[in-house]
Amino acid sequence: MAIRIVAAVAVLISAIIHLEQWILVFRDTPYVGPAMLTNFIVGLIIVALLLWWRTSRVPWVLTVLFGAATLGAFLISATVGLFGVHEHWTIWEVWVAAIVEVVAIITGLVGFAQRPAARR
Repeated sequence: MAIRIVAAVAVLISAIIHLEQWILVFRDTPYVGPAMLTNFIVGLIIVALLLWWRTSRVPWVLTVLFGAATLGAFLISATVGLFGVHEHWTIWEVWVAAIVEVVAIITGLVGFAQRPAARR
């Protein structure tokens, strides 16, 4: 159960950071703006699935994919640029998001490796 909570918190923090960045920076940025808002919404859905759908491994797969896709997009943005956005490792939100995305990937893999809870 603890791994599920850690995964949910990691995904939630990442989602909130993406909402904050959408509001403050990317609201009017083509492609990246809608992706940031979508990331927030999908993150909330994954958190709900992690907390309430305990009989399936699907939430764990989604957690890994969420973390990997979000971290991957940021790394592309920080190296070669992504849709005209070239991010830098300068603000605290970037570091926190990167850390919680790694946590999401790791906890998602650990949770997936565990047996799903029995149906009640």
